Amino acid sequence: MPHSVALIHTIAAALGLALAFGFVAARLRLPALVGYLLAGVVLGPFTPGFVADAGLASQLAEIGVMLLMFGVGLHFSWGDLLAVRKIAVPGAVVQMMVATALGMSLAVWWGWGLGGALVFGLALSVASTVVLLRALETLGILDTHTGRIAVGWLVVEDLAMVLVLVLLPPLAGWLGGAADTLDGATLWQTLGWTLLQVGAFVALMLLVGRRLFPWLLWQVARTGSRELFTLCVVAAAVGIAFGSAALFGVSFALGAFFAGMVMRESEFAHRAAHESLPLRDAFAVLFFVSVGMLFNPAVLWDRPLQVIAVVGIIMVGKTVAAAGLVLAFRYPLHTALTVSASLAQIGEFSFILVALGASLGLLPAEGGSLVLAGALISMALNPLLFHAIAPLQAWLLARSALARRLEQRDDPLAELPQSTDSRYLARQVVLVGYGRVGRSVASVLAASDIPFVVADQNRELVEALRADGVAAVFGDATDPAVLIQAHIARAAMVVIATPGTLDVRQIIDTATTLNPAIETVVRSHSDDDARRLRQEWGSTVFVAHDALAAAMSDHVRERTRTRRSRPTGPAPLHERG
Repeated sequence: MPHSVALIHTIAAALGLALAFGFVAARLRLPALVGYLLAGVVLGPFTPGFVADAGLASQLAEIGVMLLMFGVGLHFSWGDLLAVRKIAVPGAVVQMMVATALGMSLAVWWGWGLGGALVFGLALSVASTVVLLRALETLGILDTHTGRIAVGWLVVEDLAMVLVLVLLPPLAGWLGGAADTLDGATLWQTLGWTLLQVGAFVALMLLVGRRLFPWLLWQVARTGSRELFTLCVVAAAVGIAFGSAALFGVSFALGAFFAGMVMRESEFAHRAAHESLPLRDAFAVLFFVSVGMLFNPAVLWDRPLQVIAVVGIIMVGKTVAAAGLVLAFRYPLHTALTVSASLAQIGEFSFILVALGASLGLLPAEGGSLVLAGALISMALNPLLFHAIAPLQAWLLARSALARRLEQRDDPLAELPQSTDSRYLARQVVLVGYGRVGRSVASVLAASDIPFVVADQNRELVEALRADGVAAVFGDATDPAVLIQAHIARAAMVVIATPGTLDVRQIIDTATTLNPAIETVVRSHSDDDARRLRQEWGSTVFVAHDALAAAMSDHVRERTRTRRSRPTGPAPLHERG
């Protein structure tokens, strides 16, 4: 085959097989990622038949990493992370430490060196962004508080792994890698210089990039050319990633992540994410295919016990650690099970770390295959964990006294304080959800001196509301106990400001059962859902686009009346300047 078409041949084979295997995986209700990885296995050197060009696949994978991390940066929100920081930050750190310690213990027992054991343990500790987000979207809980906890947890893991990718190369020699071992003074000097370079890059991006790149997007958007806008987004992602590596010595992943993060500051961030999505998806597929090419299927029958141990750490060790941490922060059992199931797999960062560890001479060849085997199996089984949450919770509550105590334990935030004024206990408004819509409703109620009680699943938010003197209870309003603590039986109205349709129906059912005379006010994003809620419950339903149209119409009507009331002819002489 002529050298000039090797790239075309590699891309064609990778995308074609990825499509076929991804389609089969989707029909089997597995993540499409499993199919992409299997396509890489077929194209790799460890299986018979055509072998793709590993060098070209590796370079395509680097572009995939850039665009993947750019997408993560575009969706990264400090606000969302800060909202769940009290559980996401310590939870992610402790869970990563537990998983890393378990992985390192196994690797040391197998006779690996310190560096290989560390890379192996870290690779097992971080979940897949793509798998987690798609699982939460499928379940319809991405925008719930439980979903935000899982995403915030994952963001902390991603940030920790970015730091690992930065620090691992200068530490490789000391950890037993192929690089020269540095003495103590030189090691600290190298680490200091590395962190200084990273700090300079981060400062440059935050101080200059946050202003420059949104301005650049605006200038390109003014041309009205869609292809120029898409080109600008992709060029910024790849260019910043490459420039950061060339000028500051940081990884492509870190450069692309910050490129996405500063682009988020632009009013065109949503459009940038949308326009670049097809290209990001295509190169992400090539990334997963190239990772699958590194997998040797022989590990499944040559080292079956080791594979089982790896899967056990990912799906049992991480899950139990995460569930225990969520319960330790006094969150409900359902939240603990959902968050822990979300994290019971590994993905992109694990592959990036395995590739880096192998290139530095730290991770033995079987280490990469074991991590890839763990990733394939955990991704395939992860959907089953989500489907098992409800029956597992019911089983635990029926047979475990401890589970019942955890579900019904005395929580000071789960009920109103004894000192609560009586005006909040009768004829009040129960406000379910304190997001953007809920906060707007609460501000109007407060300005009108109408008493209200907030019910929300965010512990930190309820604590802050209590500190500000707002009557609030913590918990899931689909649980009758939460509405009872909000004194729903004597309330005049319940305002449900949460977006989930299924939860809304459960809340209305509980509220009207406890208080048949209560008035229900609901938000909705769908005309069909709004019609059903009005027919079934007699609720007052506000549909997002209808409310926006009504507000705009009111504004236009008022402004038009004002303009018509003004004189249309020349101003009288006494009014002229």
